[in-house]
Amino acid sequence: MLEMSEGVAEYVRQVGIDEPAPLAALRAETENMENAHWASSPEQAALLGFLARLVGARRALDIGTFTGYSALAVAYALPPDGEVLAFDDSPDFADIARRHWGRAGMNDRIHLHVGPATDGVAMLIAEGQAGTFDMAFIDADKEGYDSYYEQALQLVRPGGLIALDNMLWKGSVADPANTNAQTVALRALTAKISDDRRVDSCLVPIRDGLLLVRRRQ
Repeated sequence: MLEMSEGVAEYVRQVGIDEPAPLAALRAETENMENAHWASSPEQAALLGFLARLVGARRALDIGTFTGYSALAVAYALPPDGEVLAFDDSPDFADIARRHWGRAGMNDRIHLHVGPATDGVAMLIAEGQAGTFDMAFIDADKEGYDSYYEQALQLVRPGGLIALDNMLWKGSVADPANTNAQTVALRALTAKISDDRRVDSCLVPIRDGLLLVRRRQ
């Protein structure tokens, strides 16, 4: 497997990624934050946007929004009447996200729920929105991933996409001796999805591991 050196990463960003200026500005601000590693990489965000176009997405979920980089990347890939419903429990991160979304002209396309994601997503299910979303991106608290996955599986239509970030967890999931709670949760969910007859799945070793899941018809 080719290691992504800084030189290779820069090459990929120059020739293989279309990052609009407002998206790049959001990434630049986020990279100066203490928790910068929480954000999607440009390569990963570009892949999410490409997949959104590939499945013809109009409605998307962004569970664990942080400063809003992945949500904005997907929003750029949606048609004018598309929408991203985003969820994060930090008002401070929400302020950063909304500021950059506004500069990108996407405030009418991205709608943010500030509070526990499980509650916000459960509300969508209660409102009868099951099967009305085309894709979902999950990048929130790792021990809650199984719950988010089950909720997303209800909300995404047949043929729709669910993408789960950090599924390699810096390689710790491959070490059976590692019994850290987050590692155990991600390892167990990966095994569950691998055997889940409701979906097709593929674990892609981009950044910290992106597990792509397609809901079967």
